[in-house]
Amino acid sequence: MTSHKAPRLRPGPAPLKKTLTAAGAYVIAIIFIFPYLQMIIAALRPREEQREAVYLPSSFHWSAFVEFWSGGLAGNLLVTLEVAAGSTILVLLVALPAAYYSARHDFRGRMVFLFLVLITQMFQPTAMLVGIYREFAQFGMVDSVWSLILVNGGFNLAFAVWILHAYFASIPRELEEAAAMDGSGRFGVLFRITLPLAMPGVVTALIFTFIAAWNEFVVALTLTTTPENQPLTVALNSYIGQYQVDWQSLFAGSVIATIPVIVLFALIERKVVSGLTAGSIK
Repeated sequence: MTSHKAPRLRPGPAPLKKTLTAAGAYVIAIIFIFPYLQMIIAALRPREEQREAVYLPSSFHWSAFVEFWSGGLAGNLLVTLEVAAGSTILVLLVALPAAYYSARHDFRGRMVFLFLVLITQMFQPTAMLVGIYREFAQFGMVDSVWSLILVNGGFNLAFAVWILHAYFASIPRELEEAAAMDGSGRFGVLFRITLPLAMPGVVTALIFTFIAAWNEFVVALTLTTTPENQPLTVALNSYIGQYQVDWQSLFAGSVIATIPVIVLFALIERKVVSGLTAGSIK
């Protein structure tokens, strides 16, 4: 008997479609990264060279970053972190039970409740600044971090309820019923079964709320009066004068303000993958 060996297949070149897709992805990434790179270079560029039409400066100066911490803006960065974190925690504490109950219970007026939640998403804080200011002034909460937390939490609550309602509704009820038959209580079912499966939705609501509160400017400018109680978005506005702009300090503060958001995305990406994996296992 003669044995015939199968011919070896040589790996061919990468498909043209795959190559073009990768090239397009790199081009898009460069387009999005370029403004941040320009911001870093402008922060390191000496003040006397800010108006020169040269991409790279003659030397890199770190003075703007040192002045950021010595000039008191570190306290404004802490205020921004408190407002963003507080708003996110508030939204999750309110949106999780509201979305879970509306997804699991067919109560009277359920669609009206969801419709009203959707309507509140249409309102913007800018159109309600006068009423917001008068309300917090009556309670003596003007120039307070708590007022910013309440406003940012309230205006991001609608999106969180809708996205979490969609995730909770997509989870089969049979999984919760099986866990209940195994002896798990209502809270045990929620924290051991439902929340791990809905983790992508929770993370989406967390990211949306945190970044929206982190970047908010108009309400913070209206409700805060003293420099030490202002978030970083308002404090950076002090570098923009009537006749000149301190571009080096402005860009240095913007770079520092961007770093926590990047770190958050790096941490959240792992949680999204773990949440999806946990859902597939359970």
